[in-house]
Amino acid sequence: MSLTWRDAEEIAIALSERYPDTDPLTVRFTDLHHQVTELPGFSDDPKASNESILEAIQMAWLDEYRDR
Repeated sequence: MSLTWRDAEEIAIALSERYPDTDPLTVRFTDLHHQVTELPGFSDDPKASNESILEAIQMAWLDEYRDR
């Protein structure tokens, strides 16, 4: 599966599985950016993200984290 910056929900699930004990609200956007680009299957341009994209991913990840 190929992930892009527009796949916030799928990225959130992958982050939740990779970092199950991490509270997404404690992750800085610079670290989040790195974590996303290091996910298996991520194939988008690393420079194509912005603050609103990272925030959407963080909030989706927070939903996953809270649903556990």
